[in-house]
Amino acid sequence: MADNTCKACRDDYKVTEAQMQRILRTSAFAPERRVDAQQYQERLQLCSTCPKLSDGVTCTACGCIIPVVAWLKERACPLPGGGRWGKLIGQAPGGSVATVAE
Repeated sequence: MADNTCKACRDDYKVTEAQMQRILRTSAFAPERRVDAQQYQERLQLCSTCPKLSDGVTCTACGCIIPVVAWLKERACPLPGGGRWGKLIGQAPGGSVATVAE
């Protein structure tokens, strides 16, 4: 029978802190593409209470490594209705920053 478990959730395949840091040094995570440190911490806090978070690292709803993708402005929580990150002040569903029309 096929193994349908998430590869990153298996004990024989864990993403290390060094691997995460290497990913964060790439151009995909350039400073202009990142949220600020406060919003990053808010995203991590919201994810920490989510039943879809596995081992404090992997989102089982989308398979992403949360300590990495939580930095990206264009990323959004994959849960319906704007997900958990959509509840952040100034964060519109879909990951963009909300603006107020005058």
